Amino acid sequence: MTHRKVTLGLLQMRMQEDQGENLQTGVGMIERAAAGGANVVCLPELFTTKYFAQYESTGGVPREILDSIPGRGSEVLSSAARENGVVVIGGSIFEAAGHKLFNTSMVFDQKGSMLGIYRKAHIPQDQFYFEQEYFAPGDTGFKVFETEFGRLSVMICYDQWFPEAARASALLGAEMVFYPTAIGTVDGVRQTEGNWHRAWENVMRGHAIANGMVVAGVNRVGREDRMSFWGGSFVADAFGKTLRRAGRAETVLLVDVDLDHGREVRDGWGFLRNRRPECYSRLVEKG
Repeated sequence: MTHRKVTLGLLQMRMQEDQGENLQTGVGMIERAAAGGANVVCLPELFTTKYFAQYESTGGVPREILDSIPGRGSEVLSSAARENGVVVIGGSIFEAAGHKLFNTSMVFDQKGSMLGIYRKAHIPQDQFYFEQEYFAPGDTGFKVFETEFGRLSVMICYDQWFPEAARASALLGAEMVFYPTAIGTVDGVRQTEGNWHRAWENVMRGHAIANGMVVAGVNRVGREDRMSFWGGSFVADAFGKTLRRAGRAETVLLVDVDLDHGREVRDGWGFLRNRRPECYSRLVEKG
């Protein structure tokens, strides 16, 4: 039997002050990934801006860091997808939609058509991650996008810590899940719980195993004020093996994955077919 092989391109970026420069850097990395054989490419979370949510909100959001859909970002990414013949997962942007602001990812097929959007469901509010002061909780629900290269789902950064989100995507038919992120360490904040970077990767590897699907984490790099983003973008196969992992530099990481390996894991281990939904009512209760 011929297995379905797909090449993923993870675009690990260092962000600048100028949004236009970040967009053009992203386009250049899409071109590099496509030239290297990528079928599906993914940008990091909030890739058009520096990570502004490390600062407590003063009540006003600078209009220049907002975008709409359709808008500048969607136009640029659509063109990049079409011109390079790749599926593009647009990391995420700071989306203005009516009176609400969202952390939103866009997905384009290789012809440049937008397949849809996903708005970040879980919004953190923590020291130097003051996102609830900027973003409304997403209202799209979890999505699976049908592409020529397989069925994929997108979730954004803090979503990665919630196994329910990954399982929901698997039940919707996802074969791959991409997590665009913006995460790192903060000067003066100790990692008293343990190593944050290892936990970040390990929890996503667990999602890969439990759901029999490929998982990709796509992070930013560089220092922004008190935050140092650790990069470490990686792809895990459907049994949790880390296939490739980036370092701390800006890079295009190309990774070949086998989607039918995920089917073998699901068929062999039965994590989905042997579920007991009648036992899980506590999962949807508050508190």
